[in-house]
Amino acid sequence: MSTGKVERWTTSETAVNTSALHDAELVRWKTFDGRTISGFLFRPPAKFQGKRPVLIEIHGGSEGQSRPGFLGSDNYFLNELGIAILLPNVRGSTGYGKAFSKLDNGFLREGSYKDINALIDWIAAQSDLDAGRIAVTGGSYGGHMTLAVSTFYSDRICCSIDIVGPSNLVTFLENTEAYRRDLRRVEYGDERDPKMRDFLEKIAPMNNVEKIRKPMLVVAGKNDPRVPVTESDQIVAALKKQGTVVWYVMAKDEGHGFQKKANRDFELYATVEFLQQYLSK
Repeated sequence: MSTGKVERWTTSETAVNTSALHDAELVRWKTFDGRTISGFLFRPPAKFQGKRPVLIEIHGGSEGQSRPGFLGSDNYFLNELGIAILLPNVRGSTGYGKAFSKLDNGFLREGSYKDINALIDWIAAQSDLDAGRIAVTGGSYGGHMTLAVSTFYSDRICCSIDIVGPSNLVTFLENTEAYRRDLRRVEYGDERDPKMRDFLEKIAPMNNVEKIRKPMLVVAGKNDPRVPVTESDQIVAALKKQGTVVWYVMAKDEGHGFQKKANRDFELYATVEFLQQYLSK
């Protein structure tokens, strides 16, 4: 196992529940083209015996970056459910140089999906992690990645949780608010170009929905200006039509991610129930 140093990060608040803090282990793995991808692994407490299920949490952006910090509600997954949490920084992430951040642009989009496939290979080689019990989740672009992994590597996961993710980058670009569209085209590709449009349609989870065979929880806000709720509506409808298990949590008074406490609590309870039913067993 290739790992880096173990670091402990805390919040800046003076009152911190130290029992809710975890060591973040820097891990690295080789991907399909020989590059090294890295991420942070949080292992559950030692009281949990045997190989542990894994929740892969993919950041948004894709120009974002996962870094160790206070885990908030994710502590419940670690401390109470015994689920290991892995935060990958796939190609396209910031913080690794400009060349790395551009490795998933346009026609290179599928490379980031393959980085997660290589991560699953890495998980399978770890003595304390259960490659037979893997879930994937993420919000916004991380939600798109979740849908892509659920589509193209369905046989390698148990379930997935898509949070406000685009299910088709073409329909996303056509329907996102105009003030964002040109910036997103630089990253994802310009859907007005016929060749790019054909490519994006080809790899869209929405257009390959028959490959999604594992249970999925979809979370969306009706008033989302960034990733329109229609991106979630269409994938949920298609999954229901073909008989794939799908849970849908859609808040009528939310936008791009839940902000109101009652809604956030409901999302957490639904997530816990979903993971207990489809991952932890």
